[in-house]
Amino acid sequence: MEKIKVEQHGFTAFSWFAGWLFTVGFLNLTLGKGILAIVLCPYFIGQAVAMLAK
Repeated sequence: MEKIKVEQHGFTAFSWFAGWLFTVGFLNLTLGKGILAIVLCPYFIGQAVAMLAK
């Protein structure tokens, strides 16, 4: 009989969610932009860094 290995990825999901919340808060995004930030997160971070670099 083979042993079944169970992996839990809860910490990875929590880390991703915490990073997403940080991004939404740091960039002061509205709810709509916050939802888009799930997919477009690098774009918004790039804009914020470009503004800080000026």
